[in-house]
Amino acid sequence: MQNIAVIRLIQGRLAWYPPGASEEPRWLDNETDREQLRATLDSRRVSPCFAVPGADVRLLPLSITADERKHIAKSLPFMLEEQVAADIDELQFAYQTLDKTHLSVAVCSTQKMGEWQALLADYPGVNRWVPEPLLLPWQEGEWCLVVEGESAVIRTGLCEGCSIERDMVPALLASALEGATAPQTVIVYGADQVADTALLPPELLGALQWRRGNLCSALMLSETGDTAPLNLLQGEYSPRLPLARWWRQWRAVAAVFAIACSLHLLATYIDYRSLKNENLALRTAVQDSYRKAYPKGAVVDAEKQLRRQLDALHGSAQSSGFVSLMDRVGSVLGSRPGTTIVSINYNDKGDEMRMNIVAADFEAVEQMRVDINEAGLQAVMESSSAQGDRVRARLRVGERS
Repeated sequence: MQNIAVIRLIQGRLAWYPPGASEEPRWLDNETDREQLRATLDSRRVSPCFAVPGADVRLLPLSITADERKHIAKSLPFMLEEQVAADIDELQFAYQTLDKTHLSVAVCSTQKMGEWQALLADYPGVNRWVPEPLLLPWQEGEWCLVVEGESAVIRTGLCEGCSIERDMVPALLASALEGATAPQTVIVYGADQVADTALLPPELLGALQWRRGNLCSALMLSETGDTAPLNLLQGEYSPRLPLARWWRQWRAVAAVFAIACSLHLLATYIDYRSLKNENLALRTAVQDSYRKAYPKGAVVDAEKQLRRQLDALHGSAQSSGFVSLMDRVGSVLGSRPGTTIVSINYNDKGDEMRMNIVAADFEAVEQMRVDINEAGLQAVMESSSAQGDRVRARLRVGERS
């Protein structure tokens, strides 16, 4: 329990035990102790735990079948309906699985749960409510008893125990012995050894180990604080995210962020409107300029229409390619008076042409091909044949790759 801060209700007053504290509780109706607890909770260095008064909680073991276990969260109140006096709608049922067929169960009234929530409202983060008998140290074959004034807290098993009046301790211990194996050790914490020893039945006196101390002394030796077998905060009482506390902490940052986002959106909208107006002005200017050059006709896309008009006036890229080829081939052909062109077929996609020529002989055809290549083009002879005393050939001419 060295890292557990235990909050406890003692005779209607809230008190807490800091980790490693002395035996005296610190009362939360004292401002200094209240602030110290809040600081401890805010530091998150310890795990807070509310010790639910054992007199207001009933602990009992429960055996179940595998089929019952599937829906135990909903069916548990109805399974115990015959064992409780109050209406199950007015009770809080919490459980912890021990093994496949056994549960430990705690039952208390929803009225008490509401009262405890109100008492702990000023101390957020207390998300473990453990019945105080289960906070006492326990191991197999051992019982633990803490005597405090006119009351006592008893733990007799993994999930069994209670808080009762001092005068009822002998009867309860005697009842616990019936049909059960006597414990090997009974550890009793108290202030008066003689009076405390007198509370035990004769059958348990041989197993007695009396120690001076109170609940705080027992908590110092308990090893169940971090793995307490039962937490009453289940179902509708399960811990919720502290949204309200987070909002209080971050609302200023959220407000600044919202303002920044709003300003950014406003600036973006202003830029958009400005650019939109500028774009409209530019489009209007383009159309006006187009109309100055071409007053007639519909204007759909002034830029594209103007480009087409210019292509029509200056020649397209396709016509320029053919003219360039003919210019260079013509220069070569002009240097060979005995060679003539019979036909030309131009392919604009491949930017090449096929031409049929007639030359004096095969040597003249080959020389023509070589001269065209030297002019920076690529000429390939596809066919040749004799035509009388002359030679007819077909050349494919295009840009050099």
